[in-house]
Amino acid sequence: MSLRSRLRHSLGAATCLGLVAGAVSPSLAADAAWWPMKIYDSSSGTPVDAEYTPLEKAEKPYNLCVLFPHMKDSFWVAVAYGVVKQAEAMNVNMTLYEAGGYENLPKQLSQFDDCLASGSDAIIVGAISGAGLEQKFKEAAAKNIPVVGVTNPIPANATPAANAVDFVAMGAVTGEGLLAQLPAGEKANVVTFPGPAGSGWAESFNEGFKTAVSKNPDVTILDEKFGDSGVAVQLQLIQDALQAHPDMNVIWGSAPTAEAAIGAVAEAGRTDIKIMSSYENQAMLDALNRGDILAFATQYPVGEGAIAIDQAVRLLEKKPVMSLVQPVAAVVDKTTVPNLKMDLILAPGDWTPVYTVKAK
Repeated sequence: MSLRSRLRHSLGAATCLGLVAGAVSPSLAADAAWWPMKIYDSSSGTPVDAEYTPLEKAEKPYNLCVLFPHMKDSFWVAVAYGVVKQAEAMNVNMTLYEAGGYENLPKQLSQFDDCLASGSDAIIVGAISGAGLEQKFKEAAAKNIPVVGVTNPIPANATPAANAVDFVAMGAVTGEGLLAQLPAGEKANVVTFPGPAGSGWAESFNEGFKTAVSKNPDVTILDEKFGDSGVAVQLQLIQDALQAHPDMNVIWGSAPTAEAAIGAVAEAGRTDIKIMSSYENQAMLDALNRGDILAFATQYPVGEGAIAIDQAVRLLEKKPVMSLVQPVAAVVDKTTVPNLKMDLILAPGDWTPVYTVKAK
C-alpha cells in the first residue's frame, strides 16, 4: 500500500478486529481506559482499521524475557510501563534487559542468548537492528520459543508476531504538521536528524517526512545528519549544522534532537528556528507546552508495550493473535493534545521503571 493510501485510512471506519474473544475485564486491565486501542491490523500485509483488546489473564505464570535498546529517555520508559502493567494484569513473570544504546548490538545479542538459556517461554525484543537479530530469531524458532518484536522494525515475517508503527507514515504526519503550520510563501530550510543509521526506523521516519514536505516547493532539505539518539551526540550534530547551514530555519529529528536543539538554538540566538520531533517523550510534551517546539509525533508506546505482552501470551496459548499490529501515528501539537489518550503515550511522571515482575 502506498504512503498516500495509508494516510487516507479513516479511523471512523474502524472495524472491530480486536480479538473480542479475549475481552478484558476492567478489574483486571492494566488500565481499563487503555482499551480498546485503535490500531491497524496489518497481518495480511494491508493495514485494516481495527481495535485491540488484550486477554484478561494468562493461563499460566509464563516467564517472559524483554530486551530494549536502552532506557535513556522517557520514550522507552513508556514502553516499559506498558510491559510492566500488562504483565502484572495478566499475572506473568517478566524480566527486562536494556543494552545501553543503539551502538551496543553485540550486548543485545548476548542478552538474547541469555533469554534463550534461562528457560524463557517467550522473548519480546525492541531490536537495535532487525537485520542484526535475524539469526537469533531463527535460533529461538528452532527451540519453539516465540519472539515478539516491539516498537522497532524487524524484517517482515521474521517473528510470529510484532507491533510497531508504520515509520514512514509516522514521519509523514510530522511533515504534514509542518506544512499545516507554515505560513503561505514562507521558506522552510530544513536539516533532518533522523537518528542512528542502520536502525531502520530512522531511515523510514526520514523518508516519510521528506515525502510529505516535498509537496510544498517552499520547503528545502539542506542536509541529513544521522547519529545515535543520545542528547550529547545530537547536540554536536546540531552545533555543526548551525555552522554549516546558517540559513537553516527548521530542525526536524528525534526527541533527543529536539531536546538538544532547544538549548543550542537559544544559545545561538536563533529565535527564527522551528523545532519538530519525530517521536514522543516527556521532554517533548513539556517543550510543546512551553512553546519551545512546534509539534511531535506519537506511536502510543505505552500501548505498544502492553500489546507485546498480550501477543506473547496469545502465541504461547495458541490463541488468535494479530501477527502485525501497527499503532495509528498522530501528530501532537497544541491543538491536538487535549484529544489524545496521553496515558497510552507516556508513563506517569512519578513511575519508577522496574525490571522484573513476579506472578502472584
